[in-house]
Amino acid sequence: MSKKSYPRSFAHPRYWSTWLAIAAMYVAAWLPWRLKIWVGKTIGLLAWRFVKRRRKITATNIALCFPEKSAEQQRKLVKETFIANGIGLVETATGWCRDAEGLRHRVAYHGQEHLARAKAQGKGVLVVGIHFSTLDLGGALHSLFFPADVVYRPHNNPLFEKFMTRARSRIFGQAIDRHDLRGVVRRIKAGHIVWYSPDQDFGHEVSIFASLFGQQAATIRLTGKIARMTGAPVVPLMFHRNPDNRTYTIECLPAFDNFPSGDEVADATRVNEFIERAILKHPEQYLWLHRRFKTRPEGEPSLYQ
Repeated sequence: MSKKSYPRSFAHPRYWSTWLAIAAMYVAAWLPWRLKIWVGKTIGLLAWRFVKRRRKITATNIALCFPEKSAEQQRKLVKETFIANGIGLVETATGWCRDAEGLRHRVAYHGQEHLARAKAQGKGVLVVGIHFSTLDLGGALHSLFFPADVVYRPHNNPLFEKFMTRARSRIFGQAIDRHDLRGVVRRIKAGHIVWYSPDQDFGHEVSIFASLFGQQAATIRLTGKIARMTGAPVVPLMFHRNPDNRTYTIECLPAFDNFPSGDEVADATRVNEFIERAILKHPEQYLWLHRRFKTRPEGEPSLYQ
């Protein structure tokens, strides 16, 4: 449903379910931690059981990326992915609806010196993050250490978009529409850190094909383009939920050297190699539910039948 189909007044009955979802997020954000995790697991298990289309997409992605795993191991990872992403929903609520300062004791940040060194160059920084289930909570916890802007995809529902943007603007310095390249470049050139996730399929027009787990993946060119336009260092960042389901780890790696290299395929491959490395730490926490390999090289059939 497009934005134009929504009523102007947020009091309209069409928005009542959205208001209910927002209220549920506020409640979830303040649940005791054990109950929060249980709720998230339950949501994930229900989605795994009933959302068959997403389960099939997830199974396809995992079979493509982990062919060395047995059929049983793949099925287990599919189920774990739904559980992790269910927990991710209540983590998102926590990141959006609570002050991150109260969660400082739950996070360990490794490699802060790499981001500090990049920031000290005075050219701004492009941080490469990934679509893990922990993404929004990760952004909130990262803000405790370094202020940053974020590039995001606007939501079609204008009420939820307003709620989401207000939450992210509280966490980040500025929430920038992913189509606003000038805004991204302007903020980086002004010396800001901008958090950006280049691991989704945006189609032929803006992508080139590069290997990801041995598959040809449409990989957005924008990472190298932004680096070239701004001269900013590109810093890879990982964020994971620890096995105790109570604490989190942020890990910042050194900035890519010789990036961009002038070879778009080599640069895209380098970004994908980092994405692989991050995923392999906790593969169940990645957003396998989206069609990462939707766009195919000319003549190849869809992988999602």
